[in-house]
Formats: sequence, C-alpha cells, structure tokens
Amino acid sequence: MGETTTARMGNIVRKTNETSVSVSVNLDGAGAARISTGVGFFDHMLDQLSRHSLIDMDIEVTGDLHIDDHHTVEDTGIAIGQAISKALGDRRGITRYASLDLAMDETMTKAAIDVSGRPFLVWNVAFSAPKIGTFDTELVREFFQALAQNAGITLHVLNHYGANNHHIAETCFKAVARTLRAAIEIDPRQANRVPSTKGMLV
Repeated sequence: MGETTTARMGNIVRKTNETSVSVSVNLDGAGAARISTGVGFFDHMLDQLSRHSLIDMDIEVTGDLHIDDHHTVEDTGIAIGQAISKALGDRRGITRYASLDLAMDETMTKAAIDVSGRPFLVWNVAFSAPKIGTFDTELVREFFQALAQNAGITLHVLNHYGANNHHIAETCFKAVARTLRAAIEIDPRQANRVPSTKGMLV
C-alpha cells in the first residue's frame, strides 16, 4: 500500500477592532501570491516571502491605517504564523533546521530557523533611518516577532552589513523565506517521523 500524503495547507481569519485579516497558505505551492494589506512596501516584502519560500499565500487585510501601519503589520504576521503552524500539523517529516547567508548588492543578511514548536526571535538588524518611504523600519522586527511567535519557530536574523535600508529589509524577508522553505521541506529519509528524539515538536 502506498503512503498517503496530506495537503499542507492552512487558513486563518482574524478580526479585531483594529484589523480584519484573512490568510491562506499552501506550504507545497509554487510561490504564487495574492496580497493586499493597504501598505505598499509591506505588500512588496510579503511577495518576496511567498516567492522565495515557494509558499502560496493569499492575504487580504483591512486595518486602521488612519492611525499607522503597526496593527496591520503585526496582525498580518500573527495570522501568517498561525496559518503556517496549522499547515505544519505535528511537523512530521520536516527537515526542521536551516540557515542561509543571503547577499543583495552591498547587503548581506543571515537567517537561521528551527521549526521546533518553541517560538523565539533573535533580531540583530539595525536600520540607519526610521522610515523606508512611509514605512516604519521598526515594523520589520514587529512582523518577524509576530511570525515566529505564532508559527512556533525559533528564528535568528542577523544583518552582517549593508548601506541601503530597503536592501536590508528585503534581505531579511528573502533570507527568512529561503530558510523557511528548506526547513519545512519533507526530508525523504524520515518522511513519516517527527524530527526530534522527544517524539514530538511542541
């Protein structure tokens, strides 16, 4: 009897007084994205996250942008993280660990991930300006904090160097995307085993 495979997909609908967020993900997709958050730079970054992780993402967000972008960015990170965690299920068969140094022009950024079920963010990234266009650079960390906490991943992001703040932010999203892609891939040598001597990842 052949092994059965289960689609690794997740969807989250989250509504608060500040935002309305709908997220669907397919971990085994092709990096197809339909993204609308109302924040142009953030949409561009999420498109990078989808394209380079090969996770299909359908994201629709209505937020209180008349205040600022904070709630929209943070709540989108929460919903994407929860959708990924839902799609991973008990995390059986995944590779679990991955790391990567990603170069973009003058900038280099490292991301390392353990899809452990234990959320943690180590963030060693500094921006030289408070904004990229109208986007607050501090929100890059807020997004990854929300993503790591709700996806149940340990995530380290380290910017080695860079001069352009757009490039620094973009390398963070691309490095995390490429690392996430490798870490959640099914390891054919242990496709039906949880990659932990504990027998579970929580």
